[in-house]
Amino acid sequence: MLFARLPGRSRGRTLDRSAEPVGSEVVVADSERFVIVGAGMAGAKGAEALRALGFDGRITLLGDEPHRPYERPPLSKEYLLGNTGFDAAYVHDEGWYADNRVDLQLQVSVRRIDRSLRQVELADDTRIDFDKLLITTGAHPRSLPVPGIEAEGVLHLRRVEDSDRIKRTLAEVDRLVVVGAGWIGLEVAAAARAAGVAVTIVETAELPLLRVLGPEVAQVFADLHRAHGVEFRFGTAVDEIRTSGGRTTGVRLTDGAEVPADAVLVAVGVDPDVELAQQAGLRVQNGILVDASLRTPDPNIVAAGDVANAFNPLLGKQIRVEHWANALNQPATAAAAMLGRDAEYSELPYFFTDQYAPDAGGIGMEFLGYVEPGGYEQVVFRGDVAAREFIAFWLNGGRVVAGMNVNVWDVQDQLRTLITSGTTVDPATLADPDTPLNDLIAR
Repeated sequence: MLFARLPGRSRGRTLDRSAEPVGSEVVVADSERFVIVGAGMAGAKGAEALRALGFDGRITLLGDEPHRPYERPPLSKEYLLGNTGFDAAYVHDEGWYADNRVDLQLQVSVRRIDRSLRQVELADDTRIDFDKLLITTGAHPRSLPVPGIEAEGVLHLRRVEDSDRIKRTLAEVDRLVVVGAGWIGLEVAAAARAAGVAVTIVETAELPLLRVLGPEVAQVFADLHRAHGVEFRFGTAVDEIRTSGGRTTGVRLTDGAEVPADAVLVAVGVDPDVELAQQAGLRVQNGILVDASLRTPDPNIVAAGDVANAFNPLLGKQIRVEHWANALNQPATAAAAMLGRDAEYSELPYFFTDQYAPDAGGIGMEFLGYVEPGGYEQVVFRGDVAAREFIAFWLNGGRVVAGMNVNVWDVQDQLRTLITSGTTVDPATLADPDTPLNDLIAR
């Protein structure tokens, strides 16, 4: 067998560096108060990292949802499919916050950040002092500026209530239009097909995930979904969501075509939630601009997760990554910075997806690295692309800049070393499954 399948894998454990010691020891007064705005995964991991690094002062974690911090990937994957309960998504057990003296305040909205007084002001006029502030406000889904967007049956996905609503909808409808062929759109489409719902995906580009993966690998995902009965409408956009009695009946496209539907999922990306940072006068450009230590120009404020546009010293540029691994690992660096320690976040971007069941020709995938549109010269495949069991390598200047393993496991360490070492590789040898990846690294 060329590759081993591990259906019971638990992805990301080797990526979790959130509790690793960072930087040199700095004494922080026990009386200090650190505030975290945003009680998602990044905020919870920030509180965890502060305690792991020895901070014994007060920690206040503020969130506007009614739930304690949870991970978002299950909302379009296992939880949406009904394979796991919501309890599996929580970052910590219910008692963790009290046990670790983290003042978790839920269903509170932060109105503004007062940098001069070092306070956050809540919507009820309450003010909370801070010595250091971590912003983990995440992102929010984009909408569509089209008629009918407020109709019953128009769906978005960001929070658990959205996932619950989509799950109920898939049990009731026959036809779904998905607007946007990104990760969320494709994962929900796969869940809809598993529920027996007919799916049409509308995408302005010529292939799904084209900007992220390039045409060579994007075609794999187009073929996957077509094989499971999904219809694509490429090179067009939604001009109007058609309604009757306040409920959606389909969409009219910019090319004049009409697609009937009982529900419409809008999955056209997210925008970083930078309003508080902007009002506070922090530097904002596609997120909150921070350095490699996740510090803003204000020495008392750091940012992490989806909202942070951070300088990555490994890549030599500012990047903002909207994936789970950043929310998992960036907070350890941010916590170190809050404690005055030397630390840099130089991890390679990582993300994963599961679409359709493995025993039904589905895909489980991990991607590591960073490729901008036009930022590579060649894609090399190792394995059986038609059988969807392969590794893809993006090459630029003869070096691997990103890698993606599809239904192939236990290769992330080799991919990371290939990318970070800058090893020049021969494409033919890279494609040869009889040449171990470790041999390429050794060369």
